[in-house]
Amino acid sequence: MNGPEPDTASRPRLAYLTGAYPAVSHTFILREVEGLRDLGLEVLPCSVRRTPPEQRPGPAEAAEAERTFHVLETARRPATLLAAQAAGLRNPGRYFRTLALALRTARPGLKGVLWQLFYFAEATVLARHLRDEGVEHLHNHFADSSANVAMLAAALAGIGFSYTLHGPAEIYDPEGWHFREKTARARFVFCISHFARSQAMLFSDPRHWPKLKIIHCGVTPERYGAGADTPDTSRDGLHLVFVGRLVPIKGLRVLMEAFAAARAEVPGLRLTLVGDGADRAHLETLAAPYGDHVRFTGYLDQDGVAESLRGADALVLPSFAEGVPVVLMEAMASGKPVIATQVGGVSELVEDGVSGFVVPPGDPDSLTRAITALADPAARSRMGTAGRAKVLAEFDIRREAARIAALLTGQGGEGIRPEPLPLPHADCGDTAQCAE
Repeated sequence: MNGPEPDTASRPRLAYLTGAYPAVSHTFILREVEGLRDLGLEVLPCSVRRTPPEQRPGPAEAAEAERTFHVLETARRPATLLAAQAAGLRNPGRYFRTLALALRTARPGLKGVLWQLFYFAEATVLARHLRDEGVEHLHNHFADSSANVAMLAAALAGIGFSYTLHGPAEIYDPEGWHFREKTARARFVFCISHFARSQAMLFSDPRHWPKLKIIHCGVTPERYGAGADTPDTSRDGLHLVFVGRLVPIKGLRVLMEAFAAARAEVPGLRLTLVGDGADRAHLETLAAPYGDHVRFTGYLDQDGVAESLRGADALVLPSFAEGVPVVLMEAMASGKPVIATQVGGVSELVEDGVSGFVVPPGDPDSLTRAITALADPAARSRMGTAGRAKVLAEFDIRREAARIAALLTGQGGEGIRPEPLPLPHADCGDTAQCAE
């Protein structure tokens, strides 16, 4: 079910920006862009940095990389950077107002000012590209440095601006990333969960709360549907899969401890780790005593991830911090139960004891108990069915893309060309004071 399709008779030309696109850990952005294009909107992809080949392993990612405008790569050409300044100075009032905005939203100290001047330089290059391409609205994923560039570029180009708030990284430093200013200037803020929206509410003027829209990341359920309605309960043992970056924040050292303990009760326990990262070498050392019961695949494309999920009994994601992980949606769409940690917006997706288990982060004993509980095939089948129903009902990317398109085309009660909203009152400059 895709939801009502918006009237796109007057279709704005959109641009999407993020720090690194396309990337294997951000396939949900590519799916969102594809969903908007399927609805008839033109979306120009932009990325601050060009991603390396291993971050775009599949044909869809490779094709998207070819059509993406790379800001930093372009800005490094002196002639292009100078031409961007000249183009901006054709409207000197707007140029210097935006420069003042850049300086006002810099982090304290000389280093913060220098970084913000770099972002301003990148923004001038991006703004010129957006004007040349006739872009009417710029959307940015994440609220960190790329959102600084997006906010400044939109101001320079005189177009609408919005951003998606994910967390957890940006939420750790809402004042450093100037949530208040970005939200005040944005036409919309798409929050991936109620948790993310609550954080945006805490660090923004209440007058701007109506802009904060819940827009889920999502999946295309049928990509993961083969066999999802009839989980395989005939295999002996238990095969777990992890999908993500092999970095400390994912809690994989805790998983290895729990895996070792759970093997005493589940002798056929196996684990496949899909992904790569700085912690891989240490994890391989921890896994060495278990031989081929622990397997590392490296990065896989979307089809490879789907195949890994089909071949597993359950997904485990023991992270210390998350937003609402898309890999949980992928596993649930595959009819697999999941084990996740009680962080961020995870509990808005996973219901403990119904579609899987939600355990405290960093607690190997709770994780061990959840793993051993999934040795029961009947429990896996029941939870897998419930999880797939949840994703079908609430996390289909086509439904979420339709909601974005409706907002951006003015069919959702607000369009992309309203009068600029006033900035927060001067007496509301103190975030702590305004939150009281």
